[in-house]
Amino acid sequence: MVHRHDISDEIWNKINVNLPGSMEHTGRNGVDNRRFINAVFWILRTGAPWRDLPKEYGDWKNTHRRFTRCRDRGIWEKILQSVM
Repeated sequence: MVHRHDISDEIWNKINVNLPGSMEHTGRNGVDNRRFINAVFWILRTGAPWRDLPKEYGDWKNTHRRFTRCRDRGIWEKILQSVM
């Protein structure tokens, strides 16, 4: 399902390589990284608690866990740099 505010293909192509589990990284592949990014952006845009994340974005606990791991590894900074 595509939502009105989901990220565009252009932005996705810029940030995808910075996410853990992308094809460029070794190890286990991330399951649907784009859905994960859209879920995080939904939380940021709405200001809703993680528990209110709509089901189509995946399980809120797993999404939050991935979000904090990305934060701790500095991945969000890399993503920001890739779109600037």
